[in-house]
Amino acid sequence: MNKDFVYDIETFPNVFTITFECCDSPFTFYFEMSEWRNDGDKLIEFLKYLRNSKSRMVGFNNLHFDYPILHTIILTNGKISPDTIYRKCEAIIEAGNEETRSFTHLISPKDYFVDQLDLFKIHHFDNKARSTSLKSLEFNMRASSIQSLPFKVGKFLTREEVTVLKEYNAYDVFQTKKFYHESLDMIRFREELSIKHKRNFMNHNDTKIGKDFFISELEKSNITCYTVQGNKRVPRGTKRPHLYLKDAILPKAIPLRPEFKEAVDFLVSQDIASTKGVFKDLSVTINDFKFVLGVGGVHGSVKFKRISEDVEFEIIDLDVSSYYPNLAIKNKFFPEHLTSRFCEIYEDLYNQRTKYKKNSAENKMLKLALNGSYGDSNNKYSPLYDPLFTMKITLNGQLFLCRLAEQLFQIPDLTLLQINTDGLTVKVRRSDRSKLEQVASWWENLTGLNLEWNYYKRMFIRDVNNYLAEYLNGEIKAKGAYDHELEWHQNHSNLVVPKIAQQVLLYDKPIRDTLRSWKDPLDFMARAKVPRSSKLVYEGYTVTQLPNITRYYVSQEGGYLYKWMPPLEEFKQWRKMAICSGWKVLPCNELTENEIYDFDYEYYAQEIEKLCLPLI
Repeated sequence: MNKDFVYDIETFPNVFTITFECCDSPFTFYFEMSEWRNDGDKLIEFLKYLRNSKSRMVGFNNLHFDYPILHTIILTNGKISPDTIYRKCEAIIEAGNEETRSFTHLISPKDYFVDQLDLFKIHHFDNKARSTSLKSLEFNMRASSIQSLPFKVGKFLTREEVTVLKEYNAYDVFQTKKFYHESLDMIRFREELSIKHKRNFMNHNDTKIGKDFFISELEKSNITCYTVQGNKRVPRGTKRPHLYLKDAILPKAIPLRPEFKEAVDFLVSQDIASTKGVFKDLSVTINDFKFVLGVGGVHGSVKFKRISEDVEFEIIDLDVSSYYPNLAIKNKFFPEHLTSRFCEIYEDLYNQRTKYKKNSAENKMLKLALNGSYGDSNNKYSPLYDPLFTMKITLNGQLFLCRLAEQLFQIPDLTLLQINTDGLTVKVRRSDRSKLEQVASWWENLTGLNLEWNYYKRMFIRDVNNYLAEYLNGEIKAKGAYDHELEWHQNHSNLVVPKIAQQVLLYDKPIRDTLRSWKDPLDFMARAKVPRSSKLVYEGYTVTQLPNITRYYVSQEGGYLYKWMPPLEEFKQWRKMAICSGWKVLPCNELTENEIYDFDYEYYAQEIEKLCLPLI
């Protein structure tokens, strides 16, 4: 690969702009098509240069939006009006609506004029649960400026307004380039896989990499994963109008304690058409510990507890090694249409993974392949689809863990602290370590699986999804509200709260003094976000509508921030909801150097106290 160029387009009825910036240098290239300027020919020449130099174009959601529009311009050799480009833009937006979702505008990779890389796709932001805009990323990347489109969509722009649009276009490219550099490890990983396997993985998210590789391995073994119907490849699958859960449960997985009997009897009696809803309100309580059974696995936890090891007791975490893949391998679980060869290939991939270094591209890809097959087995559009296979994994997985827990309860004074999907954590007398080892060995012989042991110095547990733990070696594990090392699709608001909460719980730091001496003002910033159908309104000295994504902080001076949402069908009035109810805030999408902030430390102190006081 020669060079990567980040790009972004802007389209209005009377103007089209596109900006490129080289990823490893500050060189920027701007092209415009309007009544004042027509760079159509120059744009085509520049694209030819990129193609001939084997360069690559990098964008954010460019496969679904920017490139189909650019491809239309290429097909006309640059001889196209801004109005025609804008109408293409409107058609693409309409095709992406929930009700009319269509992908007919997408361009096949083999027809790309220049190779495309889409950061939106490789981060899986096209998944509804992970959906993230460039503006949200600007907040998460701590940009000095969070800029919104300066003009209403569809407006006819003046020459002066086009100058403003040009600056906005360049700023989006600059921020996309920043995110490109944040994504380099993911990009290099995909490049390495693509070269080794002679297959283009560049715009695959992690899940798709694993799934597609696994399917390719199945097909190499002459297992038919797709059938051809007309011009389409249709995934095979095992569809089940009836799903009898008794067919999914292994007898040896069924817990023996009478407390589990009612839940197990309920499960084995079920004849369901869908896996959704079967686990609603299904729980078991033993020794005041509540086991909650769910479609994603079992979970349960003590609540609002601070637990420490001492001379008498230790805290031990037992995790099942590659739990779901090994459940399938050891028990010969497979999607019915793929035959038992599925398990043989599954096991071969598992064994292959052990031969590669932990952080190597091959190791990471094989891990994705192993873990992705379970999730896709409940996807009716996947060639791995078989809901009975899904339920065999999830039902036996949680029941086996319940069997482990019930045996551990026989150890005197043992406390079960947590159980969650693929493992559990206990507090046990040091003198009873041998009894714990005996139970673990018994369980490994029963299941054919391996338990990995970890030791905690202490734990601060709010609930199963929110806790802080310190390993004996000093490493920290933080989950939920206590975690500040977040993924890009998550909300990076008020990171000062979990950061100082860790300082308070682990090192007895005073809350308010630590807040006042905190060095990074950006840790106090929060993000307000509303959809296009809603409005973000700031009531200060005047009432102002803010951009739909706005950065703000809680201040001693300032005004109040509200989310206005359109009325529900049965009501006529818009709904008004306060953000940081009762606290004043100041919007700050633009940051200046050496700015003085009047943070209301009491707000942040109270948020930290919510995480800490119940555990101190």
